[in-house]
Amino acid sequence: MRRHLPAEWTKLRTVAGTGWLLLGLVALTVAVSVVAAAAVSCTSAGCAYDPAKISLFGVQVGQAMVAILAVLAISGEYSTGMIRTTLAAMPRRATVLAAKAAVVTGLTLAAGTVAVLASLLVGRRVLLENGFTRGPGTPMLSLFEGPMLRAAFGSVLYLALIALLSLGIAAAVRDSATAIGVVLGLLYVLSILPFMIADPDWQKLLWQLSPMNAGLAIQATTHLSTLPLSPWAGLGVLALWAAAALLGGGLSLRLRDA
Repeated sequence: MRRHLPAEWTKLRTVAGTGWLLLGLVALTVAVSVVAAAAVSCTSAGCAYDPAKISLFGVQVGQAMVAILAVLAISGEYSTGMIRTTLAAMPRRATVLAAKAAVVTGLTLAAGTVAVLASLLVGRRVLLENGFTRGPGTPMLSLFEGPMLRAAFGSVLYLALIALLSLGIAAAVRDSATAIGVVLGLLYVLSILPFMIADPDWQKLLWQLSPMNAGLAIQATTHLSTLPLSPWAGLGVLALWAAAALLGGGLSLRLRDA
């Protein structure tokens, strides 16, 4: 990994789109979160919304930037033929994929932390200006209370897992457009399927299997008993999706010709 990590960092750092995608992650996440917070209106009886989920609503949009970044980290080399040079210089293909995963995850964690913290701070301010309250005499949760910290930390982990999921799919599919379509379809299309089914049992099962729905359960700070999965169990489902994608991508990288 001493040779692999610097090489992958240099390749990803020198791609023109990397900085713009990371900036887009922060900008979109914060902007959409602010809009969501500004759209919330409350009555004198309090608000039924989850302040953490509202303040972090932009993660649902910002994750698309993470997916595109992770896909381009490997599929871009296939489109240019550079992957042959990479594998000739570093023939241990599993190590190459691990190095790409480490670099993409590190960048996602850094940008995701900025995006999540900014969204929480600005979103909280907007909600308070709108008179947000959990009920008469009940203040909003502090940013340093356990549920809010879990929502913030979990959201950053969520973005990192989305990056790993996307990288694994891209390693298996190899084509940029196809990989991005598969990842976004898996995230967004699968997330709305439970709301298109009338049977409650199938609704619950599809919700639990959806990487986006299950993973974003980590943001919940209210009405936890009504969730089909607990917050950490939901993030665990996304972790399983990411692990399966990386395993499939690693096998494809190892067994197929470049």
